[in-house]
Amino acid sequence: MPTYEYQCQKCRDNFTVVLTMNQHDQGQVKCPQCRSSKVTQQFSTFYAKTSKKS
Repeated sequence: MPTYEYQCQKCRDNFTVVLTMNQHDQGQVKCPQCRSSKVTQQFSTFYAKTSKKS
């Protein structure tokens, strides 16, 4: 599942959330520190975890 980085506009906490694409599209992310829903998504790097096949 993809990870998304957010910053809370109320307490300025930066946090990472693992969401499915459907959960992300619903936009119901809350800050884990103050529970505010006023968060903005931050730009972050993309990485994928794959299994190594021989």
